[in-house]
Amino acid sequence: MPSPSLSGFEHRLVVGVAELVVSNNPSVTLATYSLGSCLGISIYDPLTRVGGLIHIMLPDSSISQEKARAQPAMFLDTGLPKLFQSAYQMRLDKHRAVICVAGGAQIMDDKNLFNIGQRNYAALAALLQQHGLRKGAEECGGMVNRTMYLKIATGEVRLKVSGQPAEMILWKP
Repeated sequence: MPSPSLSGFEHRLVVGVAELVVSNNPSVTLATYSLGSCLGISIYDPLTRVGGLIHIMLPDSSISQEKARAQPAMFLDTGLPKLFQSAYQMRLDKHRAVICVAGGAQIMDDKNLFNIGQRNYAALAALLQQHGLRKGAEECGGMVNRTMYLKIATGEVRLKVSGQPAEMILWKP
């Protein structure tokens, strides 16, 4: 039985931490929760209506190649290529892909010792530039957690930001 409706969306698939999901099912909404310093990155091709969502923890897999092989979505440098490769199999075209990003906050690091959110965001910017891709929309930084939703039928991306009473539309065709 499908999950209860969420903000007018139909069936919800949860993308856990260090996971990715790709779909072309118009009745699906992808959701990822608790984006603090992590990044939620959605990709969507408006023509083929293929979309994907990933929940990235860290920018660089060089700290553990073993973990990167087992869970490529944990790291930006292994996870984002895996997200695109999975979506290519469903006919996503990278030049049409709308990329939305949320997260990259400074959570539980009030002394700026680790800057994981900032490092994730900087690594993403460099990777996108390297591949000639640009973001369609973003809501990053600050000191708040976010929940991100991607509606496969339309490509609409919504966010629920902690401390705010209502969801916001991050991107809509």
